[in-house]
Amino acid sequence: MKRTKIADVLQSSKVGEQLLVKGWVRAFRSNRFVQLNDGSTINNIQAVVDFENFDEAILKKITTGASVALTGTLVESQGSGQAVELQVSHIEVLGEANPDDVQKTVMQPKKHSLEFLREQAHLRFRTNTFGAVFRIRHGVAYAIHKFFNDRGFYYIHTPIITGSDAEGAGEMFRVTTLDLDKLPQKDGAIDFSEDFFGKTVNLTVSGQLEAELAALALGQVYTFGPTFRAENSNTSRHLAEFWMIEPEVAFNDIHDNMDLAEAMLKYICQYIIDNFADDLKFLSEREAQEQASKPANERSEMTLLERLQFVVANDFKRMTYTEAIDVLMNSNHYKKKKFQYDVNWGTDLQSEHERYLVEKEFKRPVIITDYPASFKAFYMRQNENCEPGKQTVAAMDILFPGIGEMVGGSQREERLDILKEKMAAFHIPEEELWWYLETRKFGTVPHAGFGLGFERMVMFVTGMSNIRDVIPFPRTPKNAEF
Repeated sequence: MKRTKIADVLQSSKVGEQLLVKGWVRAFRSNRFVQLNDGSTINNIQAVVDFENFDEAILKKITTGASVALTGTLVESQGSGQAVELQVSHIEVLGEANPDDVQKTVMQPKKHSLEFLREQAHLRFRTNTFGAVFRIRHGVAYAIHKFFNDRGFYYIHTPIITGSDAEGAGEMFRVTTLDLDKLPQKDGAIDFSEDFFGKTVNLTVSGQLEAELAALALGQVYTFGPTFRAENSNTSRHLAEFWMIEPEVAFNDIHDNMDLAEAMLKYICQYIIDNFADDLKFLSEREAQEQASKPANERSEMTLLERLQFVVANDFKRMTYTEAIDVLMNSNHYKKKKFQYDVNWGTDLQSEHERYLVEKEFKRPVIITDYPASFKAFYMRQNENCEPGKQTVAAMDILFPGIGEMVGGSQREERLDILKEKMAAFHIPEEELWWYLETRKFGTVPHAGFGLGFERMVMFVTGMSNIRDVIPFPRTPKNAEF
């Protein structure tokens, strides 16, 4: 008999049919009721075992964490909590789990701290919380690919090993095959010409620059790949290895860029609402329990589902950086000195400022454009007709409730002379990015794109507060387990 996934059993009318289900035992109560889960849904199927019909040696092997194959008849449930249950006629134990060992793991049927769960990342998939998180993570990834595919974008694989620093921040992981105990020397320095690639190379921080090359021939492309930052930041919002989505579109300006990003974010949220109701319900209830234990002033004003609907239902508020600064400085929050960080033109907005604009002032997602050039990347298009001393660039950030910045992007600088000036100001040698500059020599056009941090999006749609809990195996300072 072919196995039927538990999700399919619970979603269809198979009452009266003989079925084979396989999974891991979540609980076995009174040697009679087996709660079985196979990962296809957050919901367990209840299997009823008449212990008088089975050998005691078999029943003793049905413990929490064990894997079993159960054959039986699906019937309407006589108890509360489930519509159907399986009357078991045959049991096969596929893999045993020692109860004493299980008691030391996250499989023990009780509530565990997220810190403890992170220590057992190889087993935390077995819990309801992380089963829900990683099913939704898949859903977000699929929604992104579907969104771009349905709009005629081409998926581009950009290099993971690169010789350029797209962000100019220098926080990169070096890649080398040199023997660290016998490093070749030349003129008193390490001779990287002896290395595998004949030069210094690093793990990429962004696929944007390479995506621009493709967009300036294919029209509209996107990347979806791993990126790496060697930031020594041990916070709930930083990872050393994470995933980025970066579309690039030829002939788009900053306004087209905002339209595309807003449409994508709405699409993702609606897709998760439509397709992951059970997982969202569980995570929303979990979040509500956490919120109840916090002081009143620290609680979220919206539930998880309300935040998703908040994004879908509201047109995003669009304003310039200068307008945002004015709003913040005229707010009672600023006048009563409730901001931890000061607000003034020329400094980057902090998360508290971004969340104030979204959650207090406008009560909708906010897109801020035209940031000061002083703290934005070299490739962002320089705006014209700026006030003296207030040079801005055609950049945009999209701000979300509870998160702050969700998307960052810009119209790219397509003018060769200005791009060279910007690179010089950022101390980026032209010979390092000669190939990037050449795209501005042969049929340059206006173009734009943005970056979405995948894990940050997954945090938003799952309600998880720590980025380490939305990626299967987090890479952080002093931590590279599994």
